[in-house]
Amino acid sequence: MKTFKLENEPKIESGFKTPEKYFENFSIKMMEQLPANEPKVISLFQRKKNLFLMVAAVLVLALMIPFINNFYTDKQELDSAQLENYITYQSNVNQYDLINGLETSDINNIKISMSIEDKAIEDILSVNSNLENLILE
Repeated sequence: MKTFKLENEPKIESGFKTPEKYFENFSIKMMEQLPANEPKVISLFQRKKNLFLMVAAVLVLALMIPFINNFYTDKQELDSAQLENYITYQSNVNQYDLINGLETSDINNIKISMSIEDKAIEDILSVNSNLENLILE
């Protein structure tokens, strides 16, 4: 193989040529072609910041709702009639459940001394047809 020298070989000229003084005036021409007003640039980090703030606000509101709800609700105490009606009409509460829930001091406070005459007891028993149920209870 023979030696190859770049300087001695005929060179192929490219079909592209730059005009005279092209690079001297290039920056001036480029600046003239740019638009006068620059478009508004929205940063990706700004969107993430807004998203983070929205998530934080929703989280704070979600955590504050139980406290606000508890603060503004009116707390009403139960009166004895409401409590008695509730216990009476609930089928799953019986006398043994009530006895197990009471303490001895509560039981002593409940005791009431009532004197019932025999005639009143006889009248109630004669009118009531469920005498067997009363005896079993």
